[in-house]
Amino acid sequence: MIGLVIVDDHPVVRDGLRGMFAGDDRFEVRGEAADGREALAVARAADPDVVLMDLRMPGMDGVTAIRKLREQGCAARVLVLTTYDTDSDVLPAIKAGATGYLLKDTPREELFRAVLAADRGESVLSPAVAGRLIGNLRSPGQEPLSARELEVLGLIARGCTNREAASRLFISEATVKTHLLHAYAKLGVRDRAAAVAAAFERGLLGGS
Repeated sequence: MIGLVIVDDHPVVRDGLRGMFAGDDRFEVRGEAADGREALAVARAADPDVVLMDLRMPGMDGVTAIRKLREQGCAARVLVLTTYDTDSDVLPAIKAGATGYLLKDTPREELFRAVLAADRGESVLSPAVAGRLIGNLRSPGQEPLSARELEVLGLIARGCTNREAASRLFISEATVKTHLLHAYAKLGVRDRAAAVAAAFERGLLGGS
């Protein structure tokens, strides 16, 4: 029987996952947590084989929790289960030590197989995530952002709307949107928040 800890900030998600695994005698849910910090304490107490980890949570996020679980010597495999599949989510989680990465629309039987595989130490990736990682490996020399794209992202990072960024840079709002779309493509993301996060992570906006 594989011992599980479920980490997600949404009670409905935790309830659904707990009920799903409780109905299969191959698994035992030993604990739950609503954020990364609570996950560290629960994992210490429950000694699970596999931790199902959400990423975007208030307080301590999933990537930080994965890293700290490794630092505190937790032997459990961590299987990310999240809604997000952007590079800015996937790559940090894998680098932090996640054994696998699945999306929340994964069918029940596939999730069960993934947990069994993770318990064996096998890497498990959803098709979308695998495609992103392969694409990232195939294009290590990604086109750099232009000075104007960095200017636009910098303003967005400071909370400017597209209209405000256009006014400050003396360009049209449509041009701002074009620069953002080009930045998204170069960073491998799909939205403003992910673009800003990826730019900070790569040191493009002077932070981390």
